[in-house]
Amino acid sequence: MSDLVFGLDTFGDIPEDDSGALVSDARAIRQVVDEAVLADQIGVDVVALGEHHRPEFAVSSPETVLAGIATRTERIHLSSGVTVLSSDDPVRVFQRFSTLDALSHGRAEIILGRGSFTESFPLFGYDLRDYDVLFEEKLDLFAKLLEEKPVTWTGTKRPALDSADVYPKTESGHLTTWIGVGGTPQSVVRTAQYGLPLMIAIIGGSPARFAPYVDLYKRAAEQFETTAHPVGMHSPGFIADTDEQARELHWPHYKVIRDRIGALRGWPPIRKHEYEAEVEHGSLYVGSPETVARKMADAVKALGVGRFDLIYTNGAQPISARLRTVELFGTRVMPMVRDLLAG
Repeated sequence: MSDLVFGLDTFGDIPEDDSGALVSDARAIRQVVDEAVLADQIGVDVVALGEHHRPEFAVSSPETVLAGIATRTERIHLSSGVTVLSSDDPVRVFQRFSTLDALSHGRAEIILGRGSFTESFPLFGYDLRDYDVLFEEKLDLFAKLLEEKPVTWTGTKRPALDSADVYPKTESGHLTTWIGVGGTPQSVVRTAQYGLPLMIAIIGGSPARFAPYVDLYKRAAEQFETTAHPVGMHSPGFIADTDEQARELHWPHYKVIRDRIGALRGWPPIRKHEYEAEVEHGSLYVGSPETVARKMADAVKALGVGRFDLIYTNGAQPISARLRTVELFGTRVMPMVRDLLAG
């Protein structure tokens, strides 16, 4: 696993400044750019920006922010995490990311998903009753667009295309595209059917319970005679100099955002002992560099993944603490994980 890829994910959570006040959306976006620049400087492989349309998050257009990051970085790969394809247009998504690919000299990546949030559907005029068919049809079109040849395609939720050529083309002829899944077998099989890399979102419980999905992906790719790429995973976490400091900085803000979103989904408020159990045994990677590195290495070994993305913003953690998380991830956690896996 010496070639394990390390990424940092964020939805552009609105952070607090030094006085404890929430910053503006504009400053939150600029903060994400600054954090990505730091990540680039210290050797993190990927920065991935999620798409949300809620007041807690500043990033609703990941590729636009990634384009800004592209102009200030040299080597880090620039990914969405995820692009909600169901409520977007596949042609425009391809065009925006092929443009990002040009600006960044080939560093653009996409993670496509249905989206676990549904705010984008009414916002852009889509019917939630079409949730499944929208993603299925648009993914089918996007897969054809990735060939970078004239496309003829017909569906029920978007006008047909007849020998339509889409520009700009990528310089390499290849735009790296993943499918993000939350753990349904059908999504895993579909990813394998298209021969695309699989990114598993693991936000709760033991990572080991997702091992059957990794195996399913490989078996399905074999049956479809497509490529089984190295699988990725992403999970939330937070890093500070000590375990105690990490939990102290992370818990209160995490509880606010978790309870706010949970209320929309019928979840009861999270209790402190549940949080601590998730940190100790589940999929919250919160603690000192040593603690987080050991837990990451265990998850990578349990699933055999080739990429681990840490969702390093989980609410309104202060700007200074977020920067420290990025710094510790790149300078301490990544080398430790590599050493643990090598050993």
